[in-house]
Amino acid sequence: MTIAILGAAGAVGKAVAAALRQRNIPFRAVGRNKARLEAAFKDYPGAELVEADLMTVEGARKASRGMSTLIHTAGVTYTEFERLPPMMRASIDGAVAEGVKRIVLATNVYPYGRPRTSPVKEDHPREPHTKKGQLRKQQEDLLLEAHAQGKLQGLVVRFPDFYGADAEYSFAIGMAQAAVAGKAANLVGNIDLPHEFIYIPDAGPVLVDLALRDDVWGEVWHCGGASTITQRQFVTQLFEAAGRKPKFRAAGSGLVRMIGLFDPFMRELFEMMYQWQETPLVLDDSKLRVKLGNVKKTSYEDGIRQTIGELKARTAK
Repeated sequence: MTIAILGAAGAVGKAVAAALRQRNIPFRAVGRNKARLEAAFKDYPGAELVEADLMTVEGARKASRGMSTLIHTAGVTYTEFERLPPMMRASIDGAVAEGVKRIVLATNVYPYGRPRTSPVKEDHPREPHTKKGQLRKQQEDLLLEAHAQGKLQGLVVRFPDFYGADAEYSFAIGMAQAAVAGKAANLVGNIDLPHEFIYIPDAGPVLVDLALRDDVWGEVWHCGGASTITQRQFVTQLFEAAGRKPKFRAAGSGLVRMIGLFDPFMRELFEMMYQWQETPLVLDDSKLRVKLGNVKKTSYEDGIRQTIGELKARTAK
């Protein structure tokens, strides 16, 4: 098996690379920026680094050439979700043209919309009422339709919100950076509602283990966090790990909308406020645990401690 990681220099891509190295599986790391790839994989002498634009079929063919499996972790900023479907389409077309057999797609909970049940299983209806949810659904559908048409094998893995030192596009990273800097962290909505986060290094082994199996394709899989936690508990643990007294402020929907007039991230966050203020979405991943057996779930205590430790180390450099 020959494996390429698309979006390899991102947080999830690096987690996949670490899981492949642990299993002594060589891989190709694909990204838009060669310098970023070189920085991310300077300690991976066996990794093949390929610069490619996944928004184009030509770039996707370059990324796919000679590979049997793609693990698609390429992300976008919160203001660029419109790029997801065309990137997926180009990735599939390029992969098919180069004879790739399988694609694993890492995605999130947005396609579900407001949950009807808690926790949510894989067969829950996808009824996205937000722009980002609709775009994520389009991205997933492209791969699942390609599988149904026999073009290649595909599967989708949905994760909750990520946290960790490398989670640059996550909501949680701002809380962690504030804790390290001793500044007030920004929270949103009802900070005592249960929420679910997953420590990024836990995502890599799941994506790799699924990619290596023959009995998982054409399906959707959930991988949840260690448990649920409230924003208040999460931010308190972050500050405690940083050796500081918790300091935070919370913004409701009205304030988020107002701040969004000036802040692009908060403007995009507004439509997702239902998860933070009304109906949190928690994943049921019992199907995954039955299939894979032992799925590592880092506790919030350990994950937060490691996140703060890494951020402190980087700040000290």
